[in-house]
Amino acid sequence: MKTAISLPDDLFADADRLARAQRKSRSQLYSDALREYVARHAPDEVTKLLDDVCAEIGGEIDGLTSAAARRTLERTEW
Repeated sequence: MKTAISLPDDLFADADRLARAQRKSRSQLYSDALREYVARHAPDEVTKLLDDVCAEIGGEIDGLTSAAARRTLERTEW
């Protein structure tokens, strides 16, 4: 999909230099950057991916690991 956006001149220049350095189009650079931004700011997606990893490696946690995790959480300021 094509779209138009407004960017500050300095950001445009930085992005243009980076695109040339990485030998990709500005469109590809912007697309990659936006994809990464969305992935980093979508907590439900992060949770889903972590759940998938946990399901893949198995859910059994031994007592030592559980106790260590509990001690760590108790010392952590939330």
